[in-house]
Amino acid sequence: MPIHSRLTAQGQISVPARIRRKLGVGPGSVLEWDDDGERVVVRRAGRFTSEDIHRSVFQRPPKSRTLAELKEGVRRDVKRRRARD
Repeated sequence: MPIHSRLTAQGQISVPARIRRKLGVGPGSVLEWDDDGERVVVRRAGRFTSEDIHRSVFQRPPKSRTLAELKEGVRRDVKRRRARD
């Protein structure tokens, strides 16, 4: 059975509850619209991890760091920032 939504004068629609549950979306979620010429497909926009973004920018996975290395990096950054004040 088809589900209907009404378009407002501002171009907004309400996504029916059954579809929101199926897509796993709520307030603030981003939907992606794909027009293939014959139909329009609506889907939840992909979620990317920081590693996905790093790979796309730098074309390689980030170097693994130990907890001690991370803490040392934060310490150095805080020290550098305070030196500028």
